[in-house]
Amino acid sequence: MTLFYSILSIFAVLILVFLSALCSASEAAVLAASRVRLYHLSKKGNPKASMVLALQAQIGGFISAILLLNTWFITLVTALATGILTFLFGAAGAVYAAIGMGAIITIYAEVLPKMYVYTNPDRIALAFSPFFKPILTLMKPLTKAIDFIAKQSLRLVGIKITHDLIDSSAEELRGAIELHAGSSHEAEYERSMLRSILDLTTVEVTEIMHHRKTMFMINIDLSNQDIVNHVLKAPYTRIPVWKENPENIVGILHAKDLLRAVQVHKGDLEKLDIKKIASPPWFIPETTTLFSQLASFRERREHFALVIDEYGDLQGMVTLEDVLEEIVGEIVDEHDVEIPGVRITSDGTYVIDGTVTIRDLNRQFSWNLPDENAATLAGLILHETREIPEGGQSFMIQGFRMDILRRLRNQITLIRLTPPPPPPEKESAKKGHALHS
Repeated sequence: MTLFYSILSIFAVLILVFLSALCSASEAAVLAASRVRLYHLSKKGNPKASMVLALQAQIGGFISAILLLNTWFITLVTALATGILTFLFGAAGAVYAAIGMGAIITIYAEVLPKMYVYTNPDRIALAFSPFFKPILTLMKPLTKAIDFIAKQSLRLVGIKITHDLIDSSAEELRGAIELHAGSSHEAEYERSMLRSILDLTTVEVTEIMHHRKTMFMINIDLSNQDIVNHVLKAPYTRIPVWKENPENIVGILHAKDLLRAVQVHKGDLEKLDIKKIASPPWFIPETTTLFSQLASFRERREHFALVIDEYGDLQGMVTLEDVLEEIVGEIVDEHDVEIPGVRITSDGTYVIDGTVTIRDLNRQFSWNLPDENAATLAGLILHETREIPEGGQSFMIQGFRMDILRRLRNQITLIRLTPPPPPPEKESAKKGHALHS
């Protein structure tokens, strides 16, 4: 081996290490690039972003091609280094080549390029994108052959590769929401809103509706004067009216429609026909999701619906405001009745009405009470205990102590809830915040 050949081989080694580093960087950049950011760039007409998105959609072929190229480069660089060091040091050169090239390839062809790429994967993926397509086109026949051989080899040992893909978009979105920067109240509020939007497709109206026992309704058989008085005193603009029994809803009386009718008849209430003034009731099944109901509210341009079960029995009511509150939190206007529902005592426990929904408690206090089988706190106790508890009984449910303060007939009406103590890190964080405030 001449000196010229040795120098040429050293240059070849350096070039091959550099090419191997480019392969490692390309692989890391495409895998780590943000699909959301690339999608926005693609919609703005960025062809490089569209190319990277296409690679992510068929990541298997890209990874096969890049790994194959990288394997070739590493094999060639190791062979050249072994030849050079064997020429210089004899048989011991093979050992030196294995140790030296192993360290160089690990540091400069794997760790260093990937470490750099992860600082800004989107920019690097876009920069490399023009080189991806020709490489993949040239390597496609070979990667297809390798893919076929690998699959057949796996089949020989009883492993069958399928292409069933699980849609993980929702999980990715939830992960991105939880990683949303910031620990302030505003950041937590934003996370809560985004989580609630994703839940719209799974939460049913029964979980947020006003139960029929708490609904404000008016008997249509009352005198017109009494009906007008009830409407004026009520804090609601839309009021169900019933006939014969409260579950027989015959219409929805809108306060504005009633006032217009009063004006038309110049204050003569006896001439009012309440049934004609009221609009027909809109009934929806209890299995309707919030997303579907929100779309229906928009399509029908209505704000009020009555929830019924599979037998047609009235269960409760839901309004557009209820659905929106699931996203943005409680909306209180100047006419709302402020029902305490939850009261925090001086010893840190919570006195809660049995009708308060679990979702509201979880959202307001960042708890994790299960709401799959019950909508209200009283319902959760009944589901977990499998009995109707007496006043004074206590239970431990999901780490929460629940004391039954009051029971009215078969209904749990008031509970004292003691949450589990916060984890040590959260407790110390709260103390630290208190010291700085």
